[in-house]
Amino acid sequence: NHHRRPSVHPSIMSKYDIRSKTHTLSGITYEQSLLATTSLTPTLYERIGGTDGFHTLATLFYARVFADKSHPWFLGIFATSTQSEAIDNQYRFLVQTFGGPELYKEKKGKYTRLVGRHANYQIGVQAAERWMVHMTHAIDEHPNLVGEEHNEARDYLKMYFRFTAFYIVVASEYMRDDQLSGGTQLDSGRIW
Repeated sequence: NHHRRPSVHPSIMSKYDIRSKTHTLSGITYEQSLLATTSLTPTLYERIGGTDGFHTLATLFYARVFADKSHPWFLGIFATSTQSEAIDNQYRFLVQTFGGPELYKEKKGKYTRLVGRHANYQIGVQAAERWMVHMTHAIDEHPNLVGEEHNEARDYLKMYFRFTAFYIVVASEYMRDDQLSGGTQLDSGRIW
């Protein structure tokens, strides 16, 4: 399978080592990545418009991803999912992450396993950067985040996503086969 990552496992890294390497690649510290979930009043969940607001963000993001015909290698990362499935999964994850109902848990189970769900794909620095291009535009286009009064919320959200995208890149290098989750082929139940 061409999507399968090599089964070479470098030395085991602690979460602190992974965070440090993520900081080096992304320019964002772990602490900065937490600002979106810990330091805004009203919360980002409230500012973005709750569940509907995160659905809008996921929709804006995946509209850009699935229209990205100029980068077929990037679009190929999403080939095992339909656009509506991708939107639903991301929206559920974000709602839960930012303090809303546990929608992701209802669909996928107790653990988010973000790295494990992405480890089978060829997600390197270039893919993380391309992902951020689309997410940055989606954040900037979100109707509930427009205007100077939302600069801090947009910046914090971008830091969260940049750190997370690069965390997936770094941590995926250290996944064991028994930690993988998700898939690289269409699944009849489509519940990975």
